[in-house]
Amino acid sequence: MSHIVTLLVVLALIITLARLLGAGARRLGQPPVIGEVLAGVLVLPLLVATAPGAALFPDAIRSDLSVLANLGVALFMFVVGMELDTATVRRSGKTAVAVAVSCMALPFGLGLLVALALAGRHAPDGSHTAFLVYFAVAMSITAFPVLARLLTDRGMQRTASGSLALTSAAINDALAWVLLAVAVALSGQGADDQWLLALSVPYLALMLWGVRPALAKIMADDRVLGPGKLAVVVAGMLLSAAFTEWIGLHLIFGAFLFGVVMPPSGVRQLVHEKVAELNGVLLLPIFFIVAGLNIDLGAFTSSGLGWLALILVAAITGKFLGAYAAARACGCPPRQSAVLGTLMNTRGLTELVVLSIGVQMGLLTPQLYTLMVIMALVTTAMAAPLLSVLYPQRVLDAELRDLGGAVRAATPNPTADTTK
Repeated sequence: MSHIVTLLVVLALIITLARLLGAGARRLGQPPVIGEVLAGVLVLPLLVATAPGAALFPDAIRSDLSVLANLGVALFMFVVGMELDTATVRRSGKTAVAVAVSCMALPFGLGLLVALALAGRHAPDGSHTAFLVYFAVAMSITAFPVLARLLTDRGMQRTASGSLALTSAAINDALAWVLLAVAVALSGQGADDQWLLALSVPYLALMLWGVRPALAKIMADDRVLGPGKLAVVVAGMLLSAAFTEWIGLHLIFGAFLFGVVMPPSGVRQLVHEKVAELNGVLLLPIFFIVAGLNIDLGAFTSSGLGWLALILVAAITGKFLGAYAAARACGCPPRQSAVLGTLMNTRGLTELVVLSIGVQMGLLTPQLYTLMVIMALVTTAMAAPLLSVLYPQRVLDAELRDLGGAVRAATPNPTADTTK
């Protein structure tokens, strides 16, 4: 087959497998992203190990997929940026801030300890500090989009636990991206041009006080999203991603920040829907495949499994105890605190993005990357069954009924006689 024919067949295969396994995950009570990730990191890599599968994935096809995967990551981070409600973060109470900081600090500290144990075998030469910071950040991630989808699927987004988890996750992710940028800078990528990192300060100022007001004017009519507006937004996002890639940070930071500065409006929601739908169907499944091609099955040795157990214990207990202790200290009841600890442990796709950066920057060996991918899958998959135990349907239904009554009580009766 010609190159283009092979590429089109591969894309069709990727989309089909992602949809099928995503639907299967949903039937098992898991977020669809679990099935989509498994399609990329397990099913297709096993297929590639066969002779017919290998014929579909020659080096030229893999190169094309890598380009498309980077575009998918950029669009994903753009969507994550739009989902970050900065107004909610600014007015968040002390509980959300305490939970976010605590369930960032504790897994970060435990991650540093694990990284120190791993550094002798896995830290790259000349990037010891970058490896330590990067690994600690990777252990501290919470996947805000997966968490939001999990809450929506269970109908928990309006509950006190759901609202607190969403706000805490948003703050946690903002802290994580800042620390990840530090790790990328410390890695010394493009050391001859390190001075370019100084441009991040005027770039940030331009985005906040130049691009944001300009977008607000362009999106002034929030009822219609025409091709012109969509083109401006997508082109702007790509240029922002290209700039942060050029100065030595990763393209995800530029795409993420462009999403953050998108003005709140109906157009923003329309852009979110269009970009997220296309990206979820085509480009993100490609990213999963590229991530899966980096999997090293040789990591599953006796020593590798021992390191995996250590990573899982540190990741799960760090997140859970950090969130639980902070919530209890702020007066939350034990059940709500345990639910928060469970929800903040979801890592999902966001963790895979962070891990892919580690591979690109040379901060993760294939063996360690594989173990961290397994950790991301386990911590995400365990959320749904744990919530069924900690927050059973009868408790959720009772809380939703109370919320409905409170809303009705606070809403004036339009048919009542207000003249009395």
